[in-house]
Amino acid sequence: MTESDKLEIINNALQAGPTIPFQNFSKLFKTWLEVLTTITEDQRSMMFSKYIEEICSNPQKLINFNLDGIFEIFLSLDSSKKDILTNSINKIISTLDEDRKKKIFLIIPENVKKSLGF
Repeated sequence: MTESDKLEIINNALQAGPTIPFQNFSKLFKTWLEVLTTITEDQRSMMFSKYIEEICSNPQKLINFNLDGIFEIFLSLDSSKKDILTNSINKIISTLDEDRKKKIFLIIPENVKKSLGF
């Protein structure tokens, strides 16, 4: 995919997510997280990086999301899957410049930061 295609898909997902009833969204999101644990670290990092970049550039896109509910979905995964995802997210965030890290840390709820080891 081209970079513009990737960005369009990410923007569509960020725009559509809050419009989906949370019960349906939670099933889709959990499935997506589970699938992410089955792909390579490079693929997973690329995907998460694109989302994180877009969220850093446009943090308002998360306003309408139920972040606590999303975190509960993450917590419902088995520990090996949580570890895979947490390691990928930590690696990505560790490579961000200080300005982007600050933006991410302002967006992420405290309980999530603690769970992810920030």
